Amino acid sequence: MNEPTQRSRRKAERRQQLLAAAARLFADRGFRAVSIEDLGATVGISGPAVYRHFPGKEAILAELLEGVSRRMLAGGRAEIRPDLPAPVVLRRLIAFHTDFALEDADLIRLYDRDFDSLLPAEARTVRQLQRAYVELWVEVLRRADPRPSVHVARIKAHAIFGLLNSTPHLAPNAPADVTRHILENMAISALLGPADLISSS
Repeated sequence: MNEPTQRSRRKAERRQQLLAAAARLFADRGFRAVSIEDLGATVGISGPAVYRHFPGKEAILAELLEGVSRRMLAGGRAEIRPDLPAPVVLRRLIAFHTDFALEDADLIRLYDRDFDSLLPAEARTVRQLQRAYVELWVEVLRRADPRPSVHVARIKAHAIFGLLNSTPHLAPNAPADVTRHILENMAISALLGPADLISSS
């Protein structure tokens, strides 16, 4: 009775191993330079065995980029609480995005280099998810300060993403807690100003 459940669990685990391996390999070498055989070997299976889990490399790339975009949108929504002041919510969003940038730098590199390898429909899905995530920030930024236009708030959000998503380009041996402190405080200072930064520290 338990065998199908165990088999499905093993299959799900192997699928996650392949996704993790693909994120690393694609980020290091580039999507087009990695073969199905490379992916299989990384997790201890043959190249053809990869097709039991994914129809091809393109499907793996799509799942990685769509998956992280959905995760960012869901996580960002979870940080937004109407009962909290907008500056507090903004800090929560900054901390959430910093967590992602520190833990998933490979996915940032992968997006920057290989987004154009997505099929058009998959690219549209990723862009839609990312736009929705941006608009979460825009809403909170305008709650914190309604004077700037939506356009200005959107520019600010993208600028902060550029700062926080710089993790792939930082020294790899820098302590994560130091990097986190620097990135979060720079983001808070840029969006809320030095006075807010000092008063809440």
